[in-house]
Amino acid sequence: MAVRRRPPEDEQLRVMPWWLVLIGLLLAALLGWLVLDWLLGEADRAAQPDTRATLRIDAIRTGLTVVAGTGGGLALLLAARRQWISERAQRHQETVAASDQAHRERVQVHAEAVAETGQRHQDRQAEAAEHDAAERRLTELYTRAVELLGNDNAAVRLGGLHALERLGQDNPAQRPTIAAVLCAYLRMPAPDDDARETEVRRTAQRVLTRHLRADDDAWWPGISLDLTGARLDGFDASGCTLVDADLTGAVCASATSFAGAHVHGRLSLGAVFADLVCDGLDGDAEILLDHARISGRASFDRADVGGELSWRRADVERASFRGATFRRPASFDGTRFAGGVTFREATFLGGLSMEHTAFAGYAGFRQARFADMALFRWTEFGGETLFERARFEGAANFGRARFHGPVTFDGATLARRPLVDQARAVADAVHAWPEGTRVDRLDDDWLLLTDP
Repeated sequence: MAVRRRPPEDEQLRVMPWWLVLIGLLLAALLGWLVLDWLLGEADRAAQPDTRATLRIDAIRTGLTVVAGTGGGLALLLAARRQWISERAQRHQETVAASDQAHRERVQVHAEAVAETGQRHQDRQAEAAEHDAAERRLTELYTRAVELLGNDNAAVRLGGLHALERLGQDNPAQRPTIAAVLCAYLRMPAPDDDARETEVRRTAQRVLTRHLRADDDAWWPGISLDLTGARLDGFDASGCTLVDADLTGAVCASATSFAGAHVHGRLSLGAVFADLVCDGLDGDAEILLDHARISGRASFDRADVGGELSWRRADVERASFRGATFRRPASFDGTRFAGGVTFREATFLGGLSMEHTAFAGYAGFRQARFADMALFRWTEFGGETLFERARFEGAANFGRARFHGPVTFDGATLARRPLVDQARAVADAVHAWPEGTRVDRLDDDWLLLTDP
């Protein structure tokens, strides 16, 4: 394994011994003496005795010159060594100074890093302490508000509602929890004929819906409503933006309104309603009204339903869908309409299914547009049924339907002949069937419609 040598400037400087200088002087003298002896010998061997003296003087002068030159060389060598030592000492000082400066800088940087780390730690501790204090205060406020909501006194419960509302307004992170608490309160059983409790519940409803309007400064975005089995009175979500609202099994007294609401996700309305108003509702939500019970009027006038509509096996007194647009499949299978229903100028872009549906009264589809399949198989039409100027752009199927009142297709346009296999209509009413429909008298009471 090779040993890494240190740079020459890092090696220890060796001191020149005094005897080395003495030897140099002796060598210079010896060299001068040898030169002088040689020159004197040459001068003695000269052929001219009269020039011998001159030659000897020149020889002595030359010998002394050699001695002097050798001594001067030694002196220059010593001077050069002294200069080298001086320069090396200077470099060493500069290296030491640079090293000291670098060390001081590293110490300074380390000290600054330690100070910064300590400051950050202190800041984190302060933030943690502040956060803990805020959380404790928030928890205390929340706990106190919930305690007020559970008080026996209705006025105190009203104060608890407003305390929760203010807490949610000041703390956005707590809004979903507060909304869930209000929904849970509405889901709790309520005593009958208690006017004070009714007012508390109406206030809770208003607190919820007040913060579901996107055009309001107090909007709480992203709030979902779980009101399954709740007791609601005059629930008004008109103009609200709803994401996943569930009223399945709820009992809604007075009129319930979703007029002008913007719905997303899923809107479950399989509840008991006095009246249901959804005029101008829009959005891409899937709307579920399966098993709904509406003792008054259901209105979806000018609604723009972007998701699927499922309204199966429901009971509705009266309904209106004037100018409504259904962009995905809509199903009313098994639903019973006890009063009049109108779909005038409604548009079904994704298909319509009304199999086993029962219309006890008037059923109006004037100027309705069926862009896809329209199924009315086994449907009971109990009163006057109008398809005047309706447009059937897809297949239409009235197989085994029952028409207990007059039926008219005046002005209707059909892309293909409708299927009417085994459909029946009362014989004592005036009907206007689509062109090409075969009608046979079954008995004194019924007409039989068959496909040609």
